[in-house]
Amino acid sequence: MKPVHILAIESSCDETSAAVIAEGRILSNIIANQTVHEQYGGVVPELASRAHQENIVPVVDLALKKAGMTPAELQAIAFTQSPGLIGSLLVGSCFAKSMALALNVPLIGVHHMQAHVLANFIDDPKPSFPFLCLTVSGGHTQIVLCESPLQMRVIGETLDDAAGEAFDKSAKLLGLPYPGGPLIDKYAKEGDPGRFRFPEPQIPHLDFSFSGLKTAILYFLQENKARQADFVERNLTDICASIQHRIVTILLNKLVKASKETGIREICIAGGVSANSGLRNALQTYSEQHQWNIYIPKFEYCTDNAAMIAMMAHYKYLAGEFSPLDAIPSARAQFI
Repeated sequence: MKPVHILAIESSCDETSAAVIAEGRILSNIIANQTVHEQYGGVVPELASRAHQENIVPVVDLALKKAGMTPAELQAIAFTQSPGLIGSLLVGSCFAKSMALALNVPLIGVHHMQAHVLANFIDDPKPSFPFLCLTVSGGHTQIVLCESPLQMRVIGETLDDAAGEAFDKSAKLLGLPYPGGPLIDKYAKEGDPGRFRFPEPQIPHLDFSFSGLKTAILYFLQENKARQADFVERNLTDICASIQHRIVTILLNKLVKASKETGIREICIAGGVSANSGLRNALQTYSEQHQWNIYIPKFEYCTDNAAMIAMMAHYKYLAGEFSPLDAIPSARAQFI
């Protein structure tokens, strides 16, 4: 019996990506980034969808060539169905539907955040079920309880802003260019995380909140710049280290609580913010303190990529969970 080959397409925001998977093994993972948004300080939805239209054909073509495949050898086409920017999602979904129809193969719609979780299954070692996954990105912050590849439920999430947004908005307040989150991480490596103290929100249960922290950082900067005009320039590394320390402790303190409440010590992270070195290093420290088995994806599988979409599609294909050709993408959607 020949292996099942699936082409996966990711277009939820500003990365156009395509990957090919065979029997759970990633054969290729191509990503085209969009630099046009840097001058605007954030992703412009209309520009993102236009760039996807320009990138999707060459990205898919390269993914197939790198995998040594032709379209005729594919057994299914997968795509990101939700959540994301609707214009971006439409480009990927329409392309995937057209290709599935032309090849007469099944279509598989994938939830973007579920796919982030399964990025932990791309390489060894893989977590054992059940496990907890802290998924942190520019648009989402969640603690997910995973009982199987297709059985996941959110047990904690942000009530307002996401951790990634807190990083980027803080960077903007510091006058750093977009995307600012990675720059905070860069400068934080040289700073003192205990120099400035920012508040930790007292949110009940396993939920998060970052809007109050952003406000506290805004007032902190306004007050200090009023007294010293070049305050940020003189203290940039310590400010970045202190901001990063607080965001990371907010995330991991909730994860500790979730682990204690569920009794689960298999712990994963996923999403764009899981590429943050402060979070990765702190997770290692917490794992030693709490006897966790931790799993951290490679950097290339933390940000938006089609390999994670392909991994989710692999398990949905095995379960026979296919999507109709009239499947509708959604900007916001619960797990599917």
